[in-house]
Amino acid sequence: MISDILVLLRNTVNEHLTASSGWRGPVPDQGPVVFLDSEKVDSLELKLGAVTLLLVNLEEDHTLRPADPFRLTLPDGTTQRVQPAIQINAYVLFAARFKEYEQGLRCISLILQFFQGRRVLDHENSPALSDRIEKLTMELLTLPLSELNQLWGMLRSAYQPSLLYKVRMAVFQDRDGLSAPQISDPVLRISQ
Repeated sequence: MISDILVLLRNTVNEHLTASSGWRGPVPDQGPVVFLDSEKVDSLELKLGAVTLLLVNLEEDHTLRPADPFRLTLPDGTTQRVQPAIQINAYVLFAARFKEYEQGLRCISLILQFFQGRRVLDHENSPALSDRIEKLTMELLTLPLSELNQLWGMLRSAYQPSLLYKVRMAVFQDRDGLSAPQISDPVLRISQ
């Protein structure tokens, strides 16, 4: 599912950049946004002449957990015992590396404008969104300079014009729950 999210982001942004700027890259079938492609494991190598999209972090979001996370009510009214759904937030970085600094800034600006106008990606505006995902919400993060320095230090790369987004809510749900008798609320019985 995480790869589905990143591929959707790459393809959606590529469509927008190609339409907005008439992108003509060195590889005809490849848009301006690419994934990392490096054999080096000790440092990050951003592709020259492209915007690199990479996953920086994943976190579990506990804020919207139901009261009984182990209980799933099916459409027919029966319930199942399941493992609780895991709601994931993904932190993704768009980093531009171009010979002409202005071209990188232009790509970053177009990505920023795109997500400003389309903060929510759902099945209506993004038909390629996986059926397992209801919607994705894009939240721009602005790091203080010290944290930005730590991020680029962790990536072992020189700073490049970039945008960091928090992609909210990819939900991993247990679809193979254990069948159980219908669960009802506990009833107190008083014996006489």
